[in-house]
Amino acid sequence: MADPTMEEISAAMFKIVKDATAVKKKLKAMDLIKAVRQLYPDVDKKLAKNAVKNLVDTGQCVYTYFGGSFVELPHREASAND
Repeated sequence: MADPTMEEISAAMFKIVKDATAVKKKLKAMDLIKAVRQLYPDVDKKLAKNAVKNLVDTGQCVYTYFGGSFVELPHREASAND
């Protein structure tokens, strides 16, 4: 089986974040790295960290800070609903 690409890892991480958001759970970057390494045991930590960075750089996820840093889906402000 071929090693997953960073895009595949990022997609898996996005799904994990989306599922966590549905149950109102906040995930730290390390939680995502651990979860994706369970899905893909051969993925090295550096590639997983780059996948998190890719999610944030592309705007699919954002870092939030509230007693710690978390990776979440971007929030939509109430004023944006106008």
